[in-house]
Amino acid sequence: MNRFPRLHRRTWLAAALATAATLPGLVQAQAYPAKPVTFVVPFAAGSATDQLARALGQSFTEQTGQSVVVDNRAGASGMIAAQYVARAPADGYVVLITTNTTHAANEHLYRKLSYDPVKDFAPVTGLGKGGQVLVVNASAPYKNVGELLAAARKSPGKLSFGSGSSSSRVAGEMLKQMAQVDILHVPYKSNPLAITDLLGGQIDMMITDTATGVPQIKAGKLRALGYSTQKRSTQLPDVPTLDEAGVKGYDMGYWFAAYAPAGTPAPVVAKLNEVLGKATKSAAAKGFFDGTGSEAWTTTPEELARFQAGETRKWGQVIKAAGVEAE
Repeated sequence: MNRFPRLHRRTWLAAALATAATLPGLVQAQAYPAKPVTFVVPFAAGSATDQLARALGQSFTEQTGQSVVVDNRAGASGMIAAQYVARAPADGYVVLITTNTTHAANEHLYRKLSYDPVKDFAPVTGLGKGGQVLVVNASAPYKNVGELLAAARKSPGKLSFGSGSSSSRVAGEMLKQMAQVDILHVPYKSNPLAITDLLGGQIDMMITDTATGVPQIKAGKLRALGYSTQKRSTQLPDVPTLDEAGVKGYDMGYWFAAYAPAGTPAPVVAKLNEVLGKATKSAAAKGFFDGTGSEAWTTTPEELARFQAGETRKWGQVIKAAGVEAE
């Protein structure tokens, strides 16, 4: 006599197949990470994203026992790194530590991307938020934003600004648009490279992340004229916001987040979310946030996806209003 009626057999078989389908992901998550993990950074060593990735990597290793390799793939406004991660194996061992540059701004700045910022990635977690600072060489004659803008109006197209990220680029273009000045844009692979030329006198100004700019400001090599958000930096409390300095309504920040390749098993994404979330609270990460005037910011994968969608719309509006033509 058959002890399992046909209907029960089908139900049991369906349950068994469902369990078998999820088992590889569960097993992988339980074993993850079983080898070193690579954090791919879209910008050069020394950039804010690089500094944060290394701070997080230190905590990641302490938590999991696995080493972290930071792979800087600078260039093309982060597209080189984003494309690399998009095509990497979806197993959690290659993670993109990036910013709004690759995942909110680029699709509005370039007619054709080598990756899809939504379809090619599995959101993991937000990591942090911060602002940028308008800087000039310490030997420059401009003591405040008003003097800089007056010089730009007196000689249209003569002054130049550098940028090594979309955040820096759009911040500069937004200043031009809102202050109604003509300043030449000079692109770089990363903000530290632009800073080098600013120190050498090849460009006149830039709006850079605080992680890159503050050390040079404190060393007396750069002069800070204004801060990009409507709240002053805790690192530069005496520096007025650009809004306070006369560019009314100016407000432009940036954010960091982690992404894995699309198709990464949900349990592995959840493990990454857990470990990176704890890493943002580590002593090394706290040192980064305190030292740059930025702050930790974590999310669920779903929250990051929704946030990214909203930011993509916002950056599109800002870029259009700033008059930036897609390249």
